[in-house]
Amino acid sequence: MTWNETTKMEQVTLFIKAWLTQRYSKTELCNEFNISRPTADKWIKRHEQVGFDGLSELSRRPHHSPNATPQWIVEWLIEHKHKHPTWGAKKLLDAFGRHHKDVKVPADSTGDLILARAGLVKPRKRSRRIAADTPPFASCKAPNATWCVDFKGQFELGNKAYCYPLTVTDNFSRFLLCCHGLPNTQADAVINLFDRLFGEYGMPYVIRSDNGSPFASRALGGISRLSKWWIDLGIRPERIEPSHPEQNGRHERMHRTLKERLDKVEKDLAAQQVMFDAFRQEYNELRSHEGIGRRTPASCYQASNRTYTGRVEPYDYGEQAEIRQVRHNGEIKWQGKRFYLSQVLAKEPVAFIPFGDGIWHIYYRFHFLAEFNQRENKIVPATIWHATQM
Repeated sequence: MTWNETTKMEQVTLFIKAWLTQRYSKTELCNEFNISRPTADKWIKRHEQVGFDGLSELSRRPHHSPNATPQWIVEWLIEHKHKHPTWGAKKLLDAFGRHHKDVKVPADSTGDLILARAGLVKPRKRSRRIAADTPPFASCKAPNATWCVDFKGQFELGNKAYCYPLTVTDNFSRFLLCCHGLPNTQADAVINLFDRLFGEYGMPYVIRSDNGSPFASRALGGISRLSKWWIDLGIRPERIEPSHPEQNGRHERMHRTLKERLDKVEKDLAAQQVMFDAFRQEYNELRSHEGIGRRTPASCYQASNRTYTGRVEPYDYGEQAEIRQVRHNGEIKWQGKRFYLSQVLAKEPVAFIPFGDGIWHIYYRFHFLAEFNQRENKIVPATIWHATQM
């Protein structure tokens, strides 16, 4: 039960004074002051022990905290945070462990709490989210229905250059189509690799990726130069939700197997590629997978019947669509006003398709870019993600 308004100390004092008059029962006083009987007993006992001076609220802080971080460690972390303002708790605790090898290092969460209490943590700047991928995941019941692509985490080679392994798998058969080390993650190298893959295996219907470069961007519809090329070829880019790698779980599981083989780093990119080729052969032809009935991926995979020609065919938006040509600077013109879409789509036609009263959906070919509110003259990026279908 709670005390009546005024102050808690005044209510406690009035209660004890009324109790000492012996005119009222404890039940009557509890009803009058709107408190529970255990609360009344607590304050009566406190008064009997220490008088009116003992009626103030006592601190709830324990007298002894055996697990509390020693003050000298707190001071060390705060001091070195001032020396290294860009360091977070993890880096500071790592440095502390190197300096004091015989002392138990506090947990990461404890370090975060110490810095926060000292006012040394700046709120994280919220970055603009990649545009949502609204349609549900495509069904995957045959080879080449969906390919999955990702970069395995980069690592340093013996010659101090970095290797960025690009991996591509067929989501149905688990067939590892590509495991190729690249010197960077730029779109040109990735496009060249996919050009080779399409020529060898044909084209899939869908390519699933995360939201990183070069697969996606912060542009409307998350469109990037690479994903625009896929769309031009009639391939749907399918992006998993941020921070949800389980939506690309089969590919991530392959990465776990690849990581187990990366116990030795080669001297250069060419030597590392020899290792990747050997891994790919073993993964496809020798290693069975329970998810495909304990068969090998090579025994389940067959090339796509969608032949790759490299040609980009015209696209028919239908009679209802209002077509606008994207200018070289990424803008379009609508009823005398200019709106920015994306420079990736420069010189390309986009379609405004009526959706509701004053609402238009903007498409590049079959790819949804955004919603245009004609009443407010505002372009609204997609924000609702697709339902998960593995």
